Amino acid sequence: MPRKSRVKSKSGYYHVMLRGNEKKNIFRSDEDKKRFIEILAEKKLGGKFYLTAFCLMSNHVHLMIKEGNEDLSSSIKRIAGIYASYFNKKYDRTGHLFQDRFRSEPVEDESYVIALVRYIHQNPVKAGLVKKVSDYKWSSYSCYLSDNDEMCQIVDTDLILGIFSDDKKKAIEQFKKYMEQTEGTEVFIDIEEEKMSTEEAKELFKEMAMEFGIKDIENLEIKKRKEWHDLIKKYREKTGLSIKDIASIAGVTRYSIHKILKEKGKA
Repeated sequence: MPRKSRVKSKSGYYHVMLRGNEKKNIFRSDEDKKRFIEILAEKKLGGKFYLTAFCLMSNHVHLMIKEGNEDLSSSIKRIAGIYASYFNKKYDRTGHLFQDRFRSEPVEDESYVIALVRYIHQNPVKAGLVKKVSDYKWSSYSCYLSDNDEMCQIVDTDLILGIFSDDKKKAIEQFKKYMEQTEGTEVFIDIEEEKMSTEEAKELFKEMAMEFGIKDIENLEIKKRKEWHDLIKKYREKTGLSIKDIASIAGVTRYSIHKILKEKGKA
């Protein structure tokens, strides 16, 4: 069956999502996220595209982009290709990093525009990674409050702030309040909520362990450290798996998992 043609945006704005192949992580460290942002900065030079919002999650990325003097597909393919080469070389792997072609949807209506930016920034909150959008480092949220961070030089904030107010100080205050509000009825493209297979769950656990600096999950000494406790808590938050399943995947007793989760009230 032939692929459907992408819907062309009249405004030039798009919501873009890149997903890890087989739901695997595309970022294993902060260094990886920094490299992805550097690539965004490099590839937008010369007005090829404009970036309004972003959020980097472990296994997917959300972007709100406006086409510049290069079409959307060319821009995203170059970004994904360069990052995949970096990632494969760094972790000595081969094969596709991203799942299929990227997904996109046009952004036209003004109310939809600001709802989308809120949706992008609230991804880490919905995933249980943080309690507030302001607590997450790897999104464009902070760029709307201050442009002092070097990372924020890639974000064009004028469109969104201008919707709230012509007075920048007032616009920022209204933006902050809106970003913390509960989402409306809008529906956006997202990662499908499908139950992971046992193999996928095991693979994800290994990848997350690497993020916490744990290279040998069989090491008994590691399982006494704070990094192991943090890993178990984060894995439970991310997957929602039962204590029984996590114990089986981690190779420990149910009691030990229960004890760790109880520290944070997640049991």
